[in-house]
Amino acid sequence: MIDRDLKRCIGQMAKGVQLVGAAHDGVARAYCSHWVTQISFEEPIFLCSISPKHDTFPLIEASGKFAVSVLAGDQVDVGQYFSYPGRKFKHMAPEYLEMIDGMPIAKDCIAWFTCEIFDRIDKFDHVLFFARATTCGEGRLGEAPLVYSSRHGWRVADTKAREEGVSVRDKLLARLAEFEAAND
Repeated sequence: MIDRDLKRCIGQMAKGVQLVGAAHDGVARAYCSHWVTQISFEEPIFLCSISPKHDTFPLIEASGKFAVSVLAGDQVDVGQYFSYPGRKFKHMAPEYLEMIDGMPIAKDCIAWFTCEIFDRIDKFDHVLFFARATTCGEGRLGEAPLVYSSRHGWRVADTKAREEGVSVRDKLLARLAEFEAAND
């Protein structure tokens, strides 16, 4: 069990929300996740962390692939629906999903990817799947993404953190140039 103070601090971390889906032998399932991330600049490589207890897990394992739908801020209903264990619903929600290339994808999502698994690590209570994005689709790319933190709940990432017209990067580069000039 995670220490209460540590858990409260971890809960401050906000992450993008995705729908992860898989299909195998005519069965399709999906679940809401905020534990999918890109892990490489050079290659389109994703890391997906999933519990073997989840009903989507055997489909991912058997098919060797999964789909990732990046949810928009106005799709909290989709995220919430798929946050509950799939066994409670016994079916997919056709109003939220469409099948693309045989994979369940969230309708009206920001973007989606299909990923083929090339490695896995079984650790603790989750399995880490490493996968290469093989196809993608653009949805509503201009929309703000849905984010989640266990401390703050569902949020829309639409507030800019930087002042308009001000480049923090340019300021840092100017500072670096001044430093280098002073130390030459």
